[in-house]
Amino acid sequence: MARLSAYLNPVLVLFSCDLCLVRANRPPSPVNVTVTQLKANSATVSWDVPEGDVVIGYAILQQRQDGQMQRFIREVNTTNRACVLWDLAEDADYIIQVQSIGLYGESQASKRVHFRTLKETDRLPSNSSNQGDITMEGLDKDRQLQTGEIIIIVAVLLMWAAVIALFCRQYDIIKDNDSNNNKEKTKPSSEHSTPERPTGGLLRSKKKSPSVNIIEV
Repeated sequence: MARLSAYLNPVLVLFSCDLCLVRANRPPSPVNVTVTQLKANSATVSWDVPEGDVVIGYAILQQRQDGQMQRFIREVNTTNRACVLWDLAEDADYIIQVQSIGLYGESQASKRVHFRTLKETDRLPSNSSNQGDITMEGLDKDRQLQTGEIIIIVAVLLMWAAVIALFCRQYDIIKDNDSNNNKEKTKPSSEHSTPERPTGGLLRSKKKSPSVNIIEV
C-alpha cells in the first residue's frame, strides 16, 4: 500500500496541476447579457466579452421557468455576440445563461437572465430582463406605412385633378372654335350675291296703243 500510494501521489499532483492550468486558460464569463426584440415566439440574446480573451464560440442554456422545456445552443468558430431564440411559447417566462467557448474550454455561466415573451395581441414589450439595460424595438411601423400610403394617394389625386382640368380647358377651346366656324359658314356674303332683276315696275315694257289718223275732206 505504501508503494501504491507513492505512485499515485505524483499522478494526482500532475492531474490537479493540469486542471488548474485549464481553469486558468478558460475565458471569463460573458457580461452585459441582455434580451431584446421580444415577440410572442422569439427573442434576441446579446452579450459582451472582455477584451484580450480568445473566444471562438458561445453556448446558451435556455429553459422555461416552469421546467417544461430546456434547450442547449452551442456554436463554435464564430465571433457573433448575439443569438435569436426561436420557437418560444407565447406569454411564458424563460431563464437563460451564456458561456464563452475558448481554446481550452468553456467559461463559467453568466448570471441568470429572466424574460417573458409577449402575447400575439401585444405590439410593444411590457417587461425586460433583470439587468435593466435592455433596448426594445418600440416603433409603430404600421403607422408609418399608413402615413406613406396616404401621401401617395393624395399625390395621385392631385395629378388626376390637374389632368382633368387641362382636358376641360382644351375641350372648351375646341368647342368655341367649332361654333365660330359654323357661324361663318351660315352667314351670307354680300359681295358674292347677285341682285335680283325686278320683274315689274319701270323696266316692264309698255304696250303701244294703235294710232288712228283722221283725214278731214
